[in-house]
Amino acid sequence: MKLEKKGISVFDFFTIGFGAIVGVGWAVIVNDWMAASGGPIPAAVGFLLTLVLVLPVAMCYAELCPMLPVAGSSVAFGYRAFGEKTAFISGWSAIMAFSAVLPWEAIYINDILAMIIPGIQEGPILYHIAGSPIYLRSLLVGEACALLIFAINWFGAKSSAIFQKILCIILLASIALTILCCVFRFDFANLTPVYQNVGVGSHSGFFGGAVAMFAIAPFFIFGFETIPQGIEDVSGSIKGVGKVIFISMIMAGITYALILFFVGGAYPWQETAFLDTPAAGNVLKLIYPGTVGEGLYIFILIGAIAGLMTTWNAFFIATPRLVMGLGRAHLLPPRFAKMNEKHGTPGFALICSGIFSCLGPFLGTAVISTLTSMTSVALMVCWFNDARSLIKLRKAEPDLPRPYRLKGGVFIAGVGMTVCMILFVMCVLPMSPAYVGNAGICVIIAWGLLGLGFYKGNSRKRSEAPRQEKYDALFANMKKREVDHSKLTL
Repeated sequence: MKLEKKGISVFDFFTIGFGAIVGVGWAVIVNDWMAASGGPIPAAVGFLLTLVLVLPVAMCYAELCPMLPVAGSSVAFGYRAFGEKTAFISGWSAIMAFSAVLPWEAIYINDILAMIIPGIQEGPILYHIAGSPIYLRSLLVGEACALLIFAINWFGAKSSAIFQKILCIILLASIALTILCCVFRFDFANLTPVYQNVGVGSHSGFFGGAVAMFAIAPFFIFGFETIPQGIEDVSGSIKGVGKVIFISMIMAGITYALILFFVGGAYPWQETAFLDTPAAGNVLKLIYPGTVGEGLYIFILIGAIAGLMTTWNAFFIATPRLVMGLGRAHLLPPRFAKMNEKHGTPGFALICSGIFSCLGPFLGTAVISTLTSMTSVALMVCWFNDARSLIKLRKAEPDLPRPYRLKGGVFIAGVGMTVCMILFVMCVLPMSPAYVGNAGICVIIAWGLLGLGFYKGNSRKRSEAPRQEKYDALFANMKKREVDHSKLTL
């Protein structure tokens, strides 16, 4: 089957996925991970455990995505397998996770830029949120960056893919340089004691420190879901896109572990844990005094900015298309499915994503931890339903064309479901070291109630729309790709 060339290659999808996962945290808050888990080794183990636990879900995506190559991924999977309610729960949970990233990046861009241009976080203070000052200059800079990302994505998938590729190359170069420089100053003594609670976490042992990362790591390791959202714009094999999903995730998880290990081994980690931001850059300044260290520091900052922008751009590509999927199925008002015909982008949904990004600078750094932690819970709900959908579709539609068929798919999906249930419980139980916090729980409940309002408020229009019409709108791209619809069932 020859695919129409639309401009996004399989390598572009890798840069979207890897760039979405490995953003700015490796350079900026790697020390916070050490402090939160009791050392670089338990932090690295926590990331690798999260990778192993979440990998079955990514593998499910590798089959589901090319099988149902439409924008909306979780929406389409849930709709096809179980119907409207599951589709909405999955999609709304995914939007919560995706939407949290957009203001997160808009907030953090000021902190990174201020390390190069200190005056950004100075001048008139407009107000405070939870003790965090909101400066006029940082507000304007954050809004300008948000509008830049919006403009790049407004003009089509190709322009955003080119932007992503350039930034990802810079990101990879800065990570490689950081690891290489740390290798030349590496000393195993810097990694000892292997575990020590430095007063940040509630754990009391190595395993507890590693488990504490479950409240943090999912936020920094998710992002592979951004890949399926752009599959309608693929110019190569959709089978290749499926493989890229878990390849990008594996590479990203290993990258995090390597950064923790080598940065932790290049300088005593108990001191690294309390260094100022950006931790990785400051470590390089300490182990390479003078001009060399200053130059490395600046290069790491450039890499950090590139990483932040790759994540921001990837989620700006993905979030509107996920919203568009809900709109196509009439699970959100149909206006959310409206396309910008000139540029081939989901116009109204893109504007909504732009608004979310623009909210970030108004909220400030006080909301960072809440945005990070609540994402983990939303992801567990979405991923659980995605794995469940693979099992249902294997049984209900065994003859549905699968460009990439996952070996042991039902078993792997069952493992993914189990893992998601366990992690969900750990994130919402107050006595758990992975608890997301009271503020996170409140935001999750509020988001759920907002979704319930959308679902119920749109029920009359949804019931008036013929089922076939909604189905055709959601799965229209399958027709374009000449997928055999004779075996598709309602």
